[in-house]
Amino acid sequence: MPGEEQLTFEAALQKLEEVVKALEGEGLTLEDSLAYYQEGIRLVRLCRQRLSEVEGKLQVLLLQDGEVVTRELSLPGGENHGT
Repeated sequence: MPGEEQLTFEAALQKLEEVVKALEGEGLTLEDSLAYYQEGIRLVRLCRQRLSEVEGKLQVLLLQDGEVVTRELSLPGGENHGT
């Protein structure tokens, strides 16, 4: 979709919610359902990309021996995401 690369995470998530509502509704043809599904997949990928970009930038600043140092952010579940 043109301009989709310019969507913010929030806008993409809102569009994704609209797609899910449409798919949960009744009366869609098979072709319409497939088109909504494909749009949903594109939006999920875009949201994941945006989250990945943000995770790559998140760092925790620590004061250690009088110097500011950075380290990777530890996420719940023991996962660490770096750049």
